[in-house]
Amino acid sequence: MSLTAKDVAEIMRMLEESTFDSLTLEMNGIKINLRRNSPSRRNDDVWAASTVTTTATPGPTQKKKIKPPSEPGLTDVLSPMLGIFYRAPKPGEPPFIEVGTNVDEDTVIGIIEVMKLMNSVRAGVKGQVVEVLAENGAPVEYGEILLRVRAGV
Repeated sequence: MSLTAKDVAEIMRMLEESTFDSLTLEMNGIKINLRRNSPSRRNDDVWAASTVTTTATPGPTQKKKIKPPSEPGLTDVLSPMLGIFYRAPKPGEPPFIEVGTNVDEDTVIGIIEVMKLMNSVRAGVKGQVVEVLAENGAPVEYGEILLRVRAGV
């Protein structure tokens, strides 16, 4: 049994609705640490800026669909979290990046939605986008390849 992005979102929702500030879950080679960034809750009814951090480590039983690079020496840009990946800031708007786009470390390449929170994803590398592997509106896993960059271009 493996956890899907929907499963993690449900776990995060339950934590959000609970009185707990953190949760660690380990199952079938996957470890999830959920933690609120606020050190204390002033009021159970009102809690602004509730955010959750998720990390997952793929276990040996998980099979990843990894497309081989189209050319040697490309740098993989990986998903920093589980969630739904969006290539554009809003529906109907152009994507943040396309094949051929030059990026630097701080260039936003997409958004990952987790628990209705939109998290900007940055390239983390300077170069030219050669391949975009993540589909718009599709679930992504922690460590999944979102795109590949020819570094230094």
